[in-house]
Amino acid sequence: MSVLVKAPVSAIEAAFHVNMRTYQHPTENRVFYAPDQEPTARLPFNLWHISGLDNYSIPHPLFVKKSEYAKLNGLDPGSIAHATTGSGPSASFLGSDMRAAYYSGTKLTGAGQNLGLFEYEGTDLADLTTYYTNVGQTLKVPITLLSTDGTSTSCVDSKAGGRCDDTEQTLDMTQSLGMAPDLASLTMYVGSLDTAIIGAMTTHSPLPTTIGCSWGWTPADPTTLDPYFQRMAAQGQNFFAASGDSSTWSTRVEAWPADDANVVSVGGTDLSTASAGGPWKSETAWTDSGGGISPDKITIPAWQQLSGVINSSNKGSTTYRNGPDVSANANFTFYVCADQTTCTANDYGGTSFAAPMWAGYIALVNQALVAEGKPLLGFLNPVIYAQNVTSDYKADFHDIVSGKSGSYSAVTGYDLVTGWGSPNAGLVKALIQ
Repeated sequence: MSVLVKAPVSAIEAAFHVNMRTYQHPTENRVFYAPDQEPTARLPFNLWHISGLDNYSIPHPLFVKKSEYAKLNGLDPGSIAHATTGSGPSASFLGSDMRAAYYSGTKLTGAGQNLGLFEYEGTDLADLTTYYTNVGQTLKVPITLLSTDGTSTSCVDSKAGGRCDDTEQTLDMTQSLGMAPDLASLTMYVGSLDTAIIGAMTTHSPLPTTIGCSWGWTPADPTTLDPYFQRMAAQGQNFFAASGDSSTWSTRVEAWPADDANVVSVGGTDLSTASAGGPWKSETAWTDSGGGISPDKITIPAWQQLSGVINSSNKGSTTYRNGPDVSANANFTFYVCADQTTCTANDYGGTSFAAPMWAGYIALVNQALVAEGKPLLGFLNPVIYAQNVTSDYKADFHDIVSGKSGSYSAVTGYDLVTGWGSPNAGLVKALIQ
């Protein structure tokens, strides 16, 4: 489906009939490069898209540091809620705590399933080792770092002579592995081009049937990756995208890829558990959970047009795609090890924690399906929207009905802050029927 091409600027200009220029960015204090017109190619067939010719939008990870959040909002960091019942240092939450809260069983562990992580930078696996050592757990899953376009898979922090931050990459692993501790494999797909990364995810063997993406960016054309997302759905793959950490979606607050109609958009909540490693106790909307109405004006999909989904209470759109679809804990409550330095507790949050959690959760579902000789789940959204407008909803999801983020509030049923909510114990059973 894709061909990677590398050549001098002069050759690219000649091949695609453009002139490469630099421009002052309209909203950021930097210069970006881009062609002076839409690229074309003299070929006997049509190309879907030519990507990689500009750096107008720089992808960024969707985690938030509490000190930076407090400064931005004029708050005392000490006044921001933190975990008090986690199994980690300073009662912070571990990935295994999320498994206990949202799955609560022991039978399903993700055995036999392959999970993928979409990453723009590599990692230092020493950070993952430090995490497991510090919390007294054993890492049992083989980790593969795969470069999709020649991008380095290593990540050395500035204190060690590099310029890379692997906070996002490491937390993505700890959250997905915490939910599904016996995966057959976890592959981190690393690249500098979105088409290269996602192209590899649709063809690599073993195929990752559940995928987490905790990055946001704004492509020139929001339909660019749709052929890949549609192929994923046909192949039984699910792509979970963090909905963002800047509250309500807008043209200035990046929503993509979470507002694409072919992915599962994952919002944020503030979770409390009954005890360390204990069951779910209560949950409210996270104050910065990304969501709203697609600023890319993506048409509302059929599964959001079902009666009972969009109503006057949730203030959703009947014309454009609404998000998020589901949610999970995103508050400043986690234990994080990164950048070859001291680990932190209750210092990081964001929907980037929630997306890999959901990727791990669906690995449990697929394990159960395989055990029963049934096909893999496939695209989650058409399934859960149809189920959740029935009486089964409360058994499948924790319906988040309190809290707000930006322009929207959590309400009974579907809403534009937490979607349908976080997974309840009955969801696995519902999805394998």
